[in-house]
Amino acid sequence: MTTTPDLVEETTGCPAPDAADARNSDLLPVASGKRTRAAALELLRPDRGLAVRSALVLVAATAIGLLTQPLLGRIVDLVAEGARGAGTVSTGTLTLPVVLLVVVAVLQGASTALGLGMTARLGESVLARLRERFVERALALPADRIERAGSGDLTARVTGDVARVSEAVRSALPELARSSLTIVLTLGALAVLDWRFLVAALLAVPVQAWTARWYVRRAVPLYAKQRIATGAQQQQLLETIGGADTVRGHLLEEDHTRRVEERSNAAVELSKRGVRLVLGFYGRLHIGEYIGLVGVLLAGLILVREDAVSIGTATAAALYFHNLFGPINAALVLLDDAQSATAGLARLVGVTDLPEEPARPAAATSADAFVHVRGVTHAYGNGSPVLHEVDLDLHEGEHVALVGTSGAGKSTLARILAGVQRPTSGGVTMPAHENGRPGAVLVSQELHVFAGTLAEDLRLARPDASDEELRAALATVDALAWAETLPDGLDTVVGEGAHSLDAAKAQQLALARLVLADPLVAVLDEATAEAGSAGARVLEQSARAALDGRTALIVAHRLTQAATADRVVVLEHGRVVESGPHELLKDAGGPYARLWAAWSGTRGPAASE
Repeated sequence: MTTTPDLVEETTGCPAPDAADARNSDLLPVASGKRTRAAALELLRPDRGLAVRSALVLVAATAIGLLTQPLLGRIVDLVAEGARGAGTVSTGTLTLPVVLLVVVAVLQGASTALGLGMTARLGESVLARLRERFVERALALPADRIERAGSGDLTARVTGDVARVSEAVRSALPELARSSLTIVLTLGALAVLDWRFLVAALLAVPVQAWTARWYVRRAVPLYAKQRIATGAQQQQLLETIGGADTVRGHLLEEDHTRRVEERSNAAVELSKRGVRLVLGFYGRLHIGEYIGLVGVLLAGLILVREDAVSIGTATAAALYFHNLFGPINAALVLLDDAQSATAGLARLVGVTDLPEEPARPAAATSADAFVHVRGVTHAYGNGSPVLHEVDLDLHEGEHVALVGTSGAGKSTLARILAGVQRPTSGGVTMPAHENGRPGAVLVSQELHVFAGTLAEDLRLARPDASDEELRAALATVDALAWAETLPDGLDTVVGEGAHSLDAAKAQQLALARLVLADPLVAVLDEATAEAGSAGARVLEQSARAALDGRTALIVAHRLTQAATADRVVVLEHGRVVESGPHELLKDAGGPYARLWAAWSGTRGPAASE
């Protein structure tokens, strides 16, 4: 697998129940700590002005809040002086510090809200930038790269890791920044009161620093292992649930249940270790707090006895240190979220930093061909090749049907020609994009109806398409009639949880998107296979209309599609064994003739329609 120097593979931390799990070593890469920090700075750079302004506002808010303790100390001094003098304190004497306390509270609240709002806006901008980069790179990953890693790994990153980073950006990081500012400025305020208060407060630092170091050294690898274990667990669940019919058909329920249980136990055990780590962290942290508080109180007692400071000043120092409990706890506790978010960010950056696949050499071209496939060989992972040195030309406007038995390599060749899959060796050459028209578009039987209105679903192919153009595309594939009978016409919400479309309608929708995209080359991979016999004829007519006037490669599920094509190409065991018109091959007595005879024998008269 290709990596860059700043990427490391996730190969440890997840117990492998059996040898079949060796593929976990081919998970998508994780960025190093250095690269993750550099990537964070890159994401922040466009908004550095906002970052500086929000930092200044938070500094001002924290500084204003630190006026509270001296004001409370002043009130204590006034009360003490009154007790030594007249024995009472007049209301007027306390009015000014009380009013100032109210003003400080209002100003601190307003400036803190402003600073946190600016920080939140900054975080959302950075987060949006990260998501865009991740999704853009993830969509560009070769299909076989995702298959080697397992879709569960990518799914875990796009869900769990993005959620952790989002949560950190929205809450943990702003609070961590504010807590850190409070700690630094409060220690400075203690020094201003008397340097000996600062020295006493710093007695807690060695314990706190050791606690943080103890925690971080254990948390970083633990959370990394936890992310890997979660990804492996999710991958196993996807495989078990997604392949439930196959699992039941081969009586593998017990084996798959065991695998799910083992991966789940691994993830749970790591979560329990995380809980124990946090409990130990809190226990050590409290010891440091008590040491510092005792030190500040003793320093205040000694200094007041020596008349070096007033009772109010000693009170302010004690309040300052007590006020540190919250920020220090928050800062150190937020290390938990920060470490978890950092681990998630490293996994996201690992995907965004994946190098582009090197371009394959251009295929040798034929003077009169529109699309050229030369020497294409492909194998999945370390398995045997499914395609062997395939050469194929498509002429402009020609419809070529690709046929063969199951496992012959038809879908793989179709995906390679469409650019979805990169071949192990060899190359494909086709015309460059023209006037915004894509080079090739693939329509497969694995279609998806996106959640949204029917019009929005169609505009995925051409965002600027007018309603008239949408209706024309639907009419081309004979879908306008049923589309207009929907409750709200083109504005009807379709997809999961909304108005459902059957397989035939969903495939017509995909063909209408093909018409709107208007590619130079259309690739249909068994695009009518899911309709069933009742809708097959309608879908085949829709497909012919969508392909009219454009170059097309059609992976033919039904040989009636091959019969209407300009040329038929037969694949066997990943090799082209026949190529020519339907009538010629049907009478040649070769592989296609045998396929046609088998098809005609099972389909009867319908096969020749």
